[in-house]
Amino acid sequence: MGAAYLSQIIAAAQAGQAAAEGQVSVLNLYNSRLSYKVFMIPALLAIVVMLMCGFLPALNIVGEKEAGTIEQINVTPVSKWSFILAKLIPYWLVGLFVITVCLLLSWGVYGIVCQGSLWLVYVLAVLLALFFSSLGLIVSNYSDTMQQAIFVMWFFVVCLMLLSGLFTPVRSMPAWAYATTYVNPMHYFIDAVRTVFVRGGDFVCIRHQVAALALFAALAGTWASVSYKKNA
Repeated sequence: MGAAYLSQIIAAAQAGQAAAEGQVSVLNLYNSRLSYKVFMIPALLAIVVMLMCGFLPALNIVGEKEAGTIEQINVTPVSKWSFILAKLIPYWLVGLFVITVCLLLSWGVYGIVCQGSLWLVYVLAVLLALFFSSLGLIVSNYSDTMQQAIFVMWFFVVCLMLLSGLFTPVRSMPAWAYATTYVNPMHYFIDAVRTVFVRGGDFVCIRHQVAALALFAALAGTWASVSYKKNA
């Protein structure tokens, strides 16, 4: 009985070894422990930029409309660009400050640091901030009430966020949904910031994403400036 049982164990071990030889092993070069924190921290920077540089400027300008103070500003000698920059620059600075705090917390609390150059993270954040602030300005130009601006911004933000690969890989999307990533600035930011933060990529690795973000920011900024009407 003992010899038969031992022969069964040896046969099972040999069969398992033979089956294992035909399998493909997976080696994770980046984030080897598959920690979701490493994967999500750089993506959450996009949410910070979106809220600080997109929502708040839009609500600020629409609030000026509801209060009636924007009409008083429009009849002053203040130029259109001076008014727009005065509204947006504080939110850009606050957004960069919050990103810095997030990076410090990821290092101090979780021990997670950026594997690439931090200046690349800030360049990507600035480009995304330019796009979302321009989007917020566009929405505020066509909105008359704060409730209307909130609903319109929320619609665009949710679509951009859920179809960007922030929570789920874009390759798992249907073909029609994956096609939307080519015109989604958030997707380019998520892909680039994870390349820098997790994989330690340099500027050459993200040059296409940087060019796409710069193009989207330029187009949105042009639309925002043209759509804003100032009565001299």
